[in-house]
Amino acid sequence: MEIKVLTAPGLGSSGPLHWQTLWEQLIPGTRRIEQRSWDAPVCEDWVASIEQAVADAGPQVVIAAHSLACIALVHWAGKTRLKITGALLVAPADAERPDFLPEAQGFSPIPLEKLPFPTMVVASTNDPYCTLERAAFLANHWGSRFVNAGAKGHINSESGLGEWQEGQNLLKALIQNWPTL
Repeated sequence: MEIKVLTAPGLGSSGPLHWQTLWEQLIPGTRRIEQRSWDAPVCEDWVASIEQAVADAGPQVVIAAHSLACIALVHWAGKTRLKITGALLVAPADAERPDFLPEAQGFSPIPLEKLPFPTMVVASTNDPYCTLERAAFLANHWGSRFVNAGAKGHINSESGLGEWQEGQNLLKALIQNWPTL
């Protein structure tokens, strides 16, 4: 059975030049997890959308989450009975920062339990929404493989990554059960 890919964008969704949008066009069968509100997110609603998308996709799915969606996915993992193959957690947003987005509701505290499926956290050395050290701390608690992507900002469209081949390679590694990169 072939692995499906679901993208889970962060605040504001992912625009036309974001790697998630490009992957949806490039990788056959890739679908976006849609949210009721991209601009005034409520964690409980985002978790419900993830639950529905995974239920529709089945267990042979990998989720490629970005930013705030990484945090929603971790909340979902603690509540669901559904199984997934794994998750690529890219540039997790630190929802516990004092200056975190006031329009985002219910994302903190961030769960620190080990996730029940294979995960990889990819972080940047100059992400304005989460320090590299904080991302490594989260990855450690979640039981995730940690990847330092270098200076790539928030690893979004402003980072100029295009189809982000490095990310595609990490996704393939996750799907193929962690071969040596």
